[in-house]
Amino acid sequence: MALDKIGIAKRIAQEVQDGFYVNLGIGIPTLVANYVRDDIEVEFQSENGVLGMGPFPFEGEEDADIINAGKQTITTMPGASFFDSSMSFSMIRGKHVDLTILGAMEVAENGDIANWKIPGKMVKGMGGAMDLVASAENIIVAMMHSNKRGESKILKKCSLPLTGVGCVTKVVTNLAVLEVKNNEFHLLERAPGVTVEEIKKATEGTLVVNGEIPEMDV
Repeated sequence: MALDKIGIAKRIAQEVQDGFYVNLGIGIPTLVANYVRDDIEVEFQSENGVLGMGPFPFEGEEDADIINAGKQTITTMPGASFFDSSMSFSMIRGKHVDLTILGAMEVAENGDIANWKIPGKMVKGMGGAMDLVASAENIIVAMMHSNKRGESKILKKCSLPLTGVGCVTKVVTNLAVLEVKNNEFHLLERAPGVTVEEIKKATEGTLVVNGEIPEMDV
């Protein structure tokens, strides 16, 4: 059974380690803060100028002045701080973020990522994703394996305008956990009930399968 967005977020939350500073992109990545283990200390950073984000607020407890980069209301943890965007991007460009979690429209087998523009659709610009992918050394992408037409988004080469080149280290989809190395996707885990053959069929890029592939624990 393929994962839903919450399942993807739960699996990525397992990648977050004690003491990490983590930037969460818009979309599925924002859900990750809800599922990080209680016994570790993690600082979530949002590029609009927040360090110390907590889970989403309960209904009725939202504060419209406290939002993430996707303009969603958030909570803050004790000791959280607020600052301007120049300070925020100094943290990002200065490589002070241990893990960056982003959504994507496409990822290529060499680690290229396209996540900002679909030709013909009006957008304001690439935004902070450009800085994140250029500066981060540990980038995990949260995405669906295929588009609504059933076409693979795990590709040999991205067809959409690139956000970053050769930067993605791992991809977690509704079907699988993939490590990007040596210009190939290496299958690490599969979603519960999903077969290796199903993942192969849904992957356009080069997929390396070594030995028995375990199911995700989500």
